[in-house]
Amino acid sequence: MALEARGVLLPRRYWAEPTKRLTPDARKIIQRHPERFRQIQDFTVASEQDLAALPSQEVQILRGRDIRGVIRLGALYLLILVFNFFFTFGHTYAVNYLGQLVMKDLRLQVLGHLLRLPVRFFDRNPVGRLVTRATNDIQAINEMFTNVIVYLLKDIILLLGILTIMFRMNTHLTLFILILVPLLGLVTGVFRAKVRQAYRRVRRKIAEINGFLQESISGIRIIHVFAQERAMERRFRKINHELYEANIRQMLVFAVFRPLIELIGATAVALIIWRGGLEILSGGLTLGALVAFYTYTEMLFRPIRDLAEKYNILQSAMASGERVFQVLDEPLEPPGGGKRLPRVEGRIEFRNVWFAYNDEDWVLKDLSFTVEPGQTVALVGHTGAGKTSIVSLLLRFYDIQKGQILLDGVDIRELDLDFLRAQFALVMQDVFIFSGDIRRNIRLFEEGIPEERVRRAARTVYAHTFIERLPGTYGAEVRERGATLSMGERQLLAFARALAFDPKILILDEATANIDTETEALIQRALRKLLEGRTAIVIAHRLSTIRDADKILVLHKGRLVEEGTHEELLAKEGFYSRLYRLQFGWVKA
Repeated sequence: MALEARGVLLPRRYWAEPTKRLTPDARKIIQRHPERFRQIQDFTVASEQDLAALPSQEVQILRGRDIRGVIRLGALYLLILVFNFFFTFGHTYAVNYLGQLVMKDLRLQVLGHLLRLPVRFFDRNPVGRLVTRATNDIQAINEMFTNVIVYLLKDIILLLGILTIMFRMNTHLTLFILILVPLLGLVTGVFRAKVRQAYRRVRRKIAEINGFLQESISGIRIIHVFAQERAMERRFRKINHELYEANIRQMLVFAVFRPLIELIGATAVALIIWRGGLEILSGGLTLGALVAFYTYTEMLFRPIRDLAEKYNILQSAMASGERVFQVLDEPLEPPGGGKRLPRVEGRIEFRNVWFAYNDEDWVLKDLSFTVEPGQTVALVGHTGAGKTSIVSLLLRFYDIQKGQILLDGVDIRELDLDFLRAQFALVMQDVFIFSGDIRRNIRLFEEGIPEERVRRAARTVYAHTFIERLPGTYGAEVRERGATLSMGERQLLAFARALAFDPKILILDEATANIDTETEALIQRALRKLLEGRTAIVIAHRLSTIRDADKILVLHKGRLVEEGTHEELLAKEGFYSRLYRLQFGWVKA
């Protein structure tokens, strides 16, 4: 190439070497074959045909520097491949590691937030939809981190670099191409609006289908008992078809957007060829420059196409992010006034309490009563009288609209919420059993409760007998919702759980409804001993279970209509007496 630069005409393919740089072995070969070599200025030159006529060993000596250069280049290329492997591995690992960290932290944040939301929030949000927020939606956000964010930065840098080169090559042609930018922006804006709506619908339908599946599997026994398999299948087919249609709509939007980007790119190439061809004819541009500019135009639209595909993922993540942050934006349950009592006696007072779940549809109306420390008070009344609502208000699952609820003379809204709830133990008719073992279900993951206390609580409520029969006893595995236990065993386990926490106030909400008569008699004996020194509130429909209560409160349509002992209320011949006789007569029948 150096000789050509000096204007020397040479064969098409040749070997040339500066004479001063010839090795001794090369000089000997040239001396043996003088007819094959020529001296041109400072170079020794041989044509391809002359070089081919020499023995291969001599050719290798003459081209030793070229061979070493090829070896060096090959080694350098191999080294670059090795570095590329490690850098690609590191990049892929780092990006996915970051994505997994984001997912882990976001899931923790979502679950931590859900655990601290008020009960009212869960009244209006199905479990399946909330599970979708913590799983599918967060997975979509992870795809944005791993497939969009890092590569988006790379594509933007590549775009800026290519535009800089194109401006330096030909400012006029580059500006001519940039005429298409407003059209590109318009197409992208329309796509963003359409695809965001489509993805929102997809996410809603995914949440709906997850909610339906969760509900169907949880209620599988009811479905089988009432032979509703076909009806549930029809309902699922409808929801599934709606999800299918939502996905098709989303794909149709993208199917239009991607070809439009390709069309704009092809239009840019056509404009370059047309405008560049005119400039070549006028002498303002060379053919080589046009080819180079065409290549850069193709390179310019490659990252734009990639961005178009990533924009699809970005919109999906944005739709999911909206749903996740809707949960995170929900106000947390108020922590209470922060006050803690040095000692809790267990005196409860409802003072002119009014409460409604919705607007002014009052569930409790001007309710007032007092429970003294150590008293056992029973709440009775027809379904919907407000008995369970009283318990919910005591635990501050809901807040009252009017009046006051006092614990030891202090408004419960002034107390720290965790402190308040730690004073209560609640045993409900519908016992919830967690997956795990018996021991964990009694102490509810609270490692501070010693083993002996767990066993003592189980023995006290006669749960120890059936636990000892289980394989593994207190370490026996319990399946979801206690599927392997009978209803009575689950309630005995709930009693043991309540007693293990040694509460100051015990609340029993129809807690003996699903226990056989013999077991109930044992529990009644145990409760008389256990309730010593504790305040107890008992909700019961079976009036025979509350004869020994210190006080019975009779509720009707949210109002307190009677109160007194069992004998006093029977003697009044009022509301309680009618309830008791109705139930007693029904039992006799």
